[in-house]
Amino acid sequence: MAKIGVPHFHNDIGVEKIHIGVKEFQCVGARPPVDHPHVYLDMGADDQIVCPYCSTLFIYDANLRPDQTDPPYCLFEPQEADAR
Repeated sequence: MAKIGVPHFHNDIGVEKIHIGVKEFQCVGARPPVDHPHVYLDMGADDQIVCPYCSTLFIYDANLRPDQTDPPYCLFEPQEADAR
């Protein structure tokens, strides 16, 4: 896996909340072609933030790596879109 600067997360499975291992990231909504604008989110001193487009609640979990999510498989790889 190529190292990306700011991780991107998606919510194809439509869950209410996703635990992530970073506080700065981009939410893409669902994967393309049904994604929303890729919005940059920064939790700052907080441990959670809601995406203003898809209303997914992202919760910071220090036990997760930057490329891990709970539920799993919510990391969006930008090259996925390029392959289409």
